[in-house]
Amino acid sequence: MIAAIITAAGKGTRLKSNISKQFIQINGKPLLAHTIKSFQESSRVNSIYLAVPAEYEDYCSKEIVKKYSFTKVKALIHGGELRQESVFNALKAVPQNCKIVAVHDGVRPLITSAEIDMLISSLIKFNKIDKNVRGVLTAAPAYETVKKIDDYGVIDRTIKRSNVCMAQTPQVFFYRDLMLAYEKAIEDNYTGTDDSGLVERMGLKVKVVIGRHENIKITTPLDLFLAELIMGRDGKGK
Repeated sequence: MIAAIITAAGKGTRLKSNISKQFIQINGKPLLAHTIKSFQESSRVNSIYLAVPAEYEDYCSKEIVKKYSFTKVKALIHGGELRQESVFNALKAVPQNCKIVAVHDGVRPLITSAEIDMLISSLIKFNKIDKNVRGVLTAAPAYETVKKIDDYGVIDRTIKRSNVCMAQTPQVFFYRDLMLAYEKAIEDNYTGTDDSGLVERMGLKVKVVIGRHENIKITTPLDLFLAELIMGRDGKGK
């Protein structure tokens, strides 16, 4: 069994909207509906678990899951204050016979089902070559010159661009490894910035698959504008 966890419990305010950004309409549908659709259409994903704010559970159930016939959605999970809490709540809801789990930001609506399937296949392939590879993620290449700075804003050194990438989601792992990584983080009172970071600190390898810059996270009004343009170009909003 392969499951997907989609985190949509945030209350981002940088879009300056009176509703949470994952529910903003884009091309006539809630942003989150566009994201779920790609996982619904994935040939590899069997079930989807949504982490949502408690106050939006009824709305998500009626106006997104049922309205758009997302039959792979098995449960709506109440999110926590932090993304890490939301993912852990969802992990506990995933059946323990799950082999692989993909974790994705609900506000990255431009991911495609083909990319999701490719990442899952890549994890299986990489693990056959090296058993210590327990996760994969998609990332955008760094196009700008990257500078490491100190606490005072002074450049410490220039980092080779070919050694730098910008982590995105989905991030795909063997379920048991990710669960152990989350349990260890709780035990250590450690908060990471993504799922990969928790797995990495377990001493396990996570491989990067270079993806597209278009797989943006909707955070600002500019991101929303760009997403609408890209959807119009690619026909993804239909």
